[in-house]
Amino acid sequence: MRSGIGKYIHSLHRTRLLATLLTVVAIVAGLFAGGTQIAQAADGSSSSTSTSTTSTSTVTAATRKEALKAKGKSYTIATDTTFAPFEFRQNGQMVGIDMDLMNAIAKNQGFSITIQSLGFNAALQALSSNQADGVIAGMSITDERKQIYDFSDPYFESGIQMAIAKNDSTIKSYKDLKGKTVVVKSGSEGESYAKSVASKYGFSVKSVDQSATMYEMVKSGNASAVFDDYPVLAYGVSQDNGLKTVTKKIPEGSYGFAVNKGKNAALLAAFNVGLKNLKASGKYDKILVKYLGSSASTGSATIKAATRPSFWQLVRQSFPALMLGLRNTLIITALSFIVAMILSLVFGLMRVFPNRIVQFIAQIYVAVFRGTPLLVWAFFFYFGIPQLVGHALGNWLWISGLLTLSLNSGSYLTEILRGAIQSVNIGQTEGAQSLGLTYGQTMREIILPQAFKIAAPSVINQLIIMIKDSSLLLTIGFADLLYQAQQLYAANFRVTETLFMVGVIYFVAISLLTLVANWADRKLHRR
Repeated sequence: MRSGIGKYIHSLHRTRLLATLLTVVAIVAGLFAGGTQIAQAADGSSSSTSTSTTSTSTVTAATRKEALKAKGKSYTIATDTTFAPFEFRQNGQMVGIDMDLMNAIAKNQGFSITIQSLGFNAALQALSSNQADGVIAGMSITDERKQIYDFSDPYFESGIQMAIAKNDSTIKSYKDLKGKTVVVKSGSEGESYAKSVASKYGFSVKSVDQSATMYEMVKSGNASAVFDDYPVLAYGVSQDNGLKTVTKKIPEGSYGFAVNKGKNAALLAAFNVGLKNLKASGKYDKILVKYLGSSASTGSATIKAATRPSFWQLVRQSFPALMLGLRNTLIITALSFIVAMILSLVFGLMRVFPNRIVQFIAQIYVAVFRGTPLLVWAFFFYFGIPQLVGHALGNWLWISGLLTLSLNSGSYLTEILRGAIQSVNIGQTEGAQSLGLTYGQTMREIILPQAFKIAAPSVINQLIIMIKDSSLLLTIGFADLLYQAQQLYAANFRVTETLFMVGVIYFVAISLLTLVANWADRKLHRR
């Protein structure tokens, strides 16, 4: 179904430094350019190259022997919990076909797992950078991906369907799409199929990153139809996402569990053995029926429609997750602000130090981190550093977020402090020197106290910017406020209401913080 950063990542195992640069460039390009070109290069989507697979098990006696090596071990499995009904959050828990299946297989085979929730492309990067041992995320098995990853036996046969807005009666088939825009998910089988028939039916294709975004575009009239995996569409319709399907399923690809090529053979074998055991016991069918309805085994999704909660019910349901996200946002911001202030003090003093070499070092720091996007550093620290050292690092998600925000904001605060120091009347420095004070004493006793007062409003403004910038960390799986919102609307398809709640929470939190900061500023100026 979905694509990662394919052929560009193929060189990961050749040169670690080159792999790191490719990782950062590929992901950022995919995020800011819609991910279309990268996805096509990785997945072969533009030529519809998905491999036709069968559900026949490849388990042999040798496979079972290899699977025994996984028993008692612990593995990190990366996923994207914005792809209901395969993976999504419900009451704060990660659920869905993929999640239930992975947990059941782990229990059956005697190994433990830790689920790492990321975006789909980020999940593949976590796998390639050894931050994860495997990926299960509704990932289609293709010949191109087989060059980079080793896949399990297929665990689900997918297909493509078209959906339109519920109140649209003008489109009934592909022929009615002439001159219109169709929205698809970047690198998905839906994108591949849509592009293969676009010229035949005369419509244009627009690629985006999330299912919820696609559905909102169709509902708002910015696109006339959406092509997506049929169980995902069926689940969305059952949750009253404002769409209706108008075509039959077109068979297209199979989903598989993936590990890095040539690595984690025991985990892959255990997955295959566990999958076969679950099918034999009937547990596999129960998982499908749980999310796809009683006709799941026949390959058609007939999910029972859910009762749509009122807005206030939605608020009550969402509040715990959003408060958890707010807590994480405030913690990472506070920690990063403390580190950024320390950095700004060090480099700010270096910027005005009467030594050109010292000044040049500080200028380089400021130029590098002010001259590059914050998102680049988030991906570099989280994915690039583990690749350079060759193994996963403990608590690296929080550390990566801390480094990203503090180094970026520290560069801006450095310039704020430099400007404040230089705005202090030069006569005070000359007077201090005439009294016999050293450079250090002058700075400490006379210049810096005044500079801090001058810089205070700008520092408060930078703190507010940091709170909002922290939302970019959701791209590496940091569970901030916006990340939690994304998890919620990926499952309930109430995008507008959920984002409205997030906006209100941000506004209240920042307003309260501004009041406190302004109060502290007034106290400072009274001294």
